[in-house]
Amino acid sequence: MPLLLHGAPVWKSVLNRFCYKAKLIRIERFINLRIAKAYRTVSNEALCVINGIIPISIKIEETGKFYGITKGIGTQYDREMENWNQPATHVKIIEGYEDSSHPIQAYTDGSKNGHGVGAGIAIFLDINLRATLKYRLNGQCTNNQAEQMVILKALEYIQYMQSGEKSVLVHTDSRITLQLLQNQKKHTHLIEQIRTKVIEME
Repeated sequence: MPLLLHGAPVWKSVLNRFCYKAKLIRIERFINLRIAKAYRTVSNEALCVINGIIPISIKIEETGKFYGITKGIGTQYDREMENWNQPATHVKIIEGYEDSSHPIQAYTDGSKNGHGVGAGIAIFLDINLRATLKYRLNGQCTNNQAEQMVILKALEYIQYMQSGEKSVLVHTDSRITLQLLQNQKKHTHLIEQIRTKVIEME
C-alpha cells in the first residue's frame, strides 16, 4: 500500500478518470484477496471491510489533504511563516495574577473533542466584562492550535478596543504555547502571528 501512495499528492487528480481509478482498485483487490483468502466473486468493498483496510481512493485523498495541510499550501492554522520577526525582537513572557493592576484582562481557552474544535474568550475592562467571543475552528486543528488561535484573536480584539491604557494580561492554560513563544527556534504560523501582534501593540 505505501508504494501505491508514493507521490499521491501530485497525481491524485487522475482519480477523476474512471480508467485510472479502476487500475488502482484492481491492484488493491488483488492484495485484499490474498490477505482474506476469499473467493474472486467477493466485492472489493467487502474485502476492505473484512481486512480492515481503507479503500485506496479514500486513502489517496487523505494523503493528499494531509500533505496540503502540513507541507504544501497549508492552512492559516499551521502553515510556516514566510516573513519571521527579527531575532533580536522577541516576546518576553512574564507570569501575571488575577489581582494584577492590568486594566484589561483576557481569559482564553481552546479545546478539541468529538464534536469539533472550538475556542472562547472573555475580556474584562476594569473588572467589568467587556466582551465574550466564541469560535469554531477547522476540524483538523489540534488542541494546541486552538489555544494559540484564541490568544491571537483576543489580541486582535483588544488592539482595536476603545479604551485608554492598553496594558493587557492574557490568561491561558496552554504551557506549550508559552514555551513555543519563548523558543526563538520555533516559527510555526500561529506562534509567529502572536509574536507579531504583541510587537505591534507595544
